[in-house]
Amino acid sequence: MTNRSSPMRAALSAAVLAPVLAVSFGALHSGPVHAQTVIVAAPVAAPPPPRVEPPPPPRAGYAWDPGHWRWGPGRYVWAPGHWRPVRVGHRWVPGHWAQRGPNYFWVEGHWA
Repeated sequence: MTNRSSPMRAALSAAVLAPVLAVSFGALHSGPVHAQTVIVAAPVAAPPPPRVEPPPPPRAGYAWDPGHWRWGPGRYVWAPGHWRPVRVGHRWVPGHWAQRGPNYFWVEGHWA
């Protein structure tokens, strides 16, 4: 057995990774420096509409991060909301799904 990859395997890897890397780097350079973008590999359909999840009563020193759909093993899975410790002088910007061409990607929530 050798450590060399076959030409077919290398071509397949390049064909699969090139579009993901192109979208990833394009998304990272077009947004704020502190925002992170996660590319979803294969969803064909848009994420479902957000669930109605009333926020709990305010909690001193914390910001509510609402629930959202995340891409799980082959399908969208609901991730419930949770509290985040407040960063003084900042406001929480919740994450959201965005569409670029036929692909959907998750833009992480961040402090602004």
